[in-house]
Amino acid sequence: MDPAQFETAAIISLVLAGLCCLIILADLLTGHPQKMGVMNIVWPVTALYAGPLALVLYYSIGRKSTVYAMHEKPSSPKENRNRHEPANKPMHHMQEKPFWQSVVSGTLHCGAGCTLGDITAEFGLLLFPPFFLWGKRVFGNWVVDFCVAFLLGIIFQYFAIKPMKNLSPPMALKAAVKADTLSLTCWQVGMYGWMAIAFFLLFRQELSPTNPVFWLMMQAGMILGFFTAFPVNWWLIKSGIKEKM
Repeated sequence: MDPAQFETAAIISLVLAGLCCLIILADLLTGHPQKMGVMNIVWPVTALYAGPLALVLYYSIGRKSTVYAMHEKPSSPKENRNRHEPANKPMHHMQEKPFWQSVVSGTLHCGAGCTLGDITAEFGLLLFPPFFLWGKRVFGNWVVDFCVAFLLGIIFQYFAIKPMKNLSPPMALKAAVKADTLSLTCWQVGMYGWMAIAFFLLFRQELSPTNPVFWLMMQAGMILGFFTAFPVNWWLIKSGIKEKM
């Protein structure tokens, strides 16, 4: 694929991702808000890199965590008994998602902080003189990207953990750092690994954030970051270090 074709593919991918983001945002704003407020940001942000895949995940998993869908009505006392539930159980109860879906939500929650951090840092760095590390501007950019992504990731985790556990601000911040540091690092490792392949092997040059191909590569990197962070989030949630979402 020549550079012009890469650029066309990048523009199509970015436009499609933007449309998917707007579809999810419109659904959230027109009667389907998430029970956990921060997820109202996570799902549209996920669409910025995952595009149509984010739509599939949102309607199959995200819709189960809306304010209204988190509760369901048993059809009858008989059904309750068949499910080994007491007949006098309150009519409304929390609907439990499969564990793997909770891990997906938790991983996407981590990825949203990474995504917003990388977007903010990359465009922000255009306003300052180049920061070189080991003779490469890209390495300097990655350090800044990681710091901003880490900050936003902790903020996202803070606003998830604090209301869930009803913690004081200092305790919630400590829990957020504990829950998100490893997850976010694994996500960024996957993303940076792909970007290194793109810069040093595929294109053999650094790409600028003003080039749409840069963001096409970033979309692919974010998806790879999801897969490198998913096993860690499984362990974190299974061990109780990170809360189910």
